[in-house]
Amino acid sequence: MEHIEHLGIAVKNLEVSIPIYERLLNTTCYKQEAVESENVITAFFQTGINKIELLQATSDESTIAKFIEKRGEGIHHVAYSVRDIHSEMKRLKAEGFRLLNEQPKRGADNKLICFVHPKDASGVLMEICQEISK
Repeated sequence: MEHIEHLGIAVKNLEVSIPIYERLLNTTCYKQEAVESENVITAFFQTGINKIELLQATSDESTIAKFIEKRGEGIHHVAYSVRDIHSEMKRLKAEGFRLLNEQPKRGADNKLICFVHPKDASGVLMEICQEISK
């Protein structure tokens, strides 16, 4: 893994949360994007080399909606950048980690993504992501 790519934060309402994070981080939201496969709308903030991703559910069936219902708003996942997601998925499986998807899927911000089960990572949902070549 190369570096932390972003922190994902589950929020109830982007209209409320975006201005809060713009003031908090002293920067503007540079991108909002719907990810229909995950039933979310995302909002991104760049802070130096790091990014913050806010996630709002678009359906009660969304994992974000279920997360907020169970735990409230807050940090949902830590995403790590990888050069080759397929190789990293294979390595993680060989190390005994359970992956939440068998194949990488398209995520927000031009990335292929895969999640590692939080029970295998001390309760933290981990995402690996690879930039999709343009």
